[in-house]
Amino acid sequence: MKEKFLPGVVTRKRERRYPHKHWALPSIWTLFAFLVLCNHYNLYPKVYPWRSSKPLKYSGEHITWEPCGDLHGRPLECSSIEVPLDQFAIEKPTPAISPKGFTIPLIRLRSENATQNILFNPGGPGSSGFEFLYRRGDQLKSILGEGFHLLTFDPRGVNSSTPAASCYPDAKARQELSHIRVRDATADSPEIYAWAQNFAKACPETMGDYTPYINTPQTAADMNSILDAVGQQDMIYWGLSYGSLLGQTYAGLFPERSKRVIIDGVLNQFQWYEGVDLSESLADTDKVLDGFFNECMKAGAGSCALASLATSTPELRETVLSFMDQLRHQPLPVYINNTHYGILTYEKVWPPLWTSLAENLHSLVQGNATPAFLAYSPEIERNEDSIDVIELNDGLTGPPHWPQGKDPLLAQITPWFNQSLFSTLFLTMYYQKQQWAVPRTHSYMPRQGVQTAHPLLILSTTYDPICPLVSARGANDAFAGSRVVEVEGYGHCSVAVASVCVAKHVRAFLYEGKLPDTYTRCKVDSAYFGNPGEHGQIAAQAYFEDPEDQKIHLAQLELMAGWEFARPIMW
Repeated sequence: MKEKFLPGVVTRKRERRYPHKHWALPSIWTLFAFLVLCNHYNLYPKVYPWRSSKPLKYSGEHITWEPCGDLHGRPLECSSIEVPLDQFAIEKPTPAISPKGFTIPLIRLRSENATQNILFNPGGPGSSGFEFLYRRGDQLKSILGEGFHLLTFDPRGVNSSTPAASCYPDAKARQELSHIRVRDATADSPEIYAWAQNFAKACPETMGDYTPYINTPQTAADMNSILDAVGQQDMIYWGLSYGSLLGQTYAGLFPERSKRVIIDGVLNQFQWYEGVDLSESLADTDKVLDGFFNECMKAGAGSCALASLATSTPELRETVLSFMDQLRHQPLPVYINNTHYGILTYEKVWPPLWTSLAENLHSLVQGNATPAFLAYSPEIERNEDSIDVIELNDGLTGPPHWPQGKDPLLAQITPWFNQSLFSTLFLTMYYQKQQWAVPRTHSYMPRQGVQTAHPLLILSTTYDPICPLVSARGANDAFAGSRVVEVEGYGHCSVAVASVCVAKHVRAFLYEGKLPDTYTRCKVDSAYFGNPGEHGQIAAQAYFEDPEDQKIHLAQLELMAGWEFARPIMW
């Protein structure tokens, strides 16, 4: 293990270009940013050095903390814990030469009078709790209130945890070996098939004995180690996207400690661990695409620039997708000066917010590629290996579950591509799963009717592009007494839109253990297009008399604006 990552550093990520059927999807740019949507990475890495100061020790806790910066004047504190290589074999004899385990870094935003911690996971797999807390912890704290210390961490194998998941010996090798052409399911399968065979060998050779133990059940058990370190018995947790899978896994493994578990933007744990066809994740993706065009037309040209190009939603859709199909075949040159010029491809048209996306598309269709070119920041190479390794170690892989050979696998997965415009998103992962030979070291199997210490609160938007409402309803069946709160809008996770109604349900659940009596729906308080800050100030003053509701609403607007790829996007 040669690469080490500091807390708060967003490390470099391998570019993965996802394929599409030529007949099915006019432009791969819809898939490219759509992948990143579920990773929640900040595109602009920052280093947050730990400050040398007097260690902090709190009564009842078994670790010490160090000051490590501040968040708008509120101090942050950092620590770390050591966890065993295999959390489920603690009582078994450990070979003398066995790796010692993982170091899990912790970061916390304290509340003055709180007595308990809420653990938070921003998703991924592979997202950094450090990065999220530095970037958006203040807003999340405003939504939660002051009753809990906000505690998050980098999971084993991720970002600043050590050792980190890595399938390449160094950054140069990653840059040279990780790029493959993935644009057409049939034409590019030979290259993907060959690359996947090498990838499946490189990961275990690079990570050695650590490789099989970077998985979700192990991370769930690590959360118990975190609780034990801070002297807390009950799990209080909020997990977004992949964090919802981590929350479900924890509740399935440790129901007796699951006192307040919120899962938000829900992944289907049955499909993740025991399935092969991953298409349920895309059940509502096409509807989000339609929603972008429909909401743009409803907002009008004053708020959504694209609306000026058509008189109806179908016309706007056809205009934009036809243009993007042209861009797919012929990238555009952009020349600003002799030090700043380049080529705009369809992969690069992906601002995180609908408003800026609409503005750039409007300029593009009008013949001006410069705004879209300037909005695109060349993707910072980050270590994406943890994403792949966790998913591969969690699920069904290898010959027992996948046909071997390129053509037999392509024959099996081709029918799945017809279920959504976006189904080929998973093409590379299917080949990786086929080739992955690392033995699965966990025995976790999801089950129905799990009785937890307190029922779960389940949050979902009506139209989530990657974690659909049907998966939230499936989790509702899996955990006895749980309740779903549906936000009637578009976006990935409830934090993708503003809804004071949702925030009140979250607080009632966390502070009082209250769940809705039945399935509940909440309205969205924010506009999809326009300046969210201006809309927020107006809405906060006009519709919320309670100052605390105003504070929550404004915090939600700031959070969703910075929820870089969790905003209602389909691109």
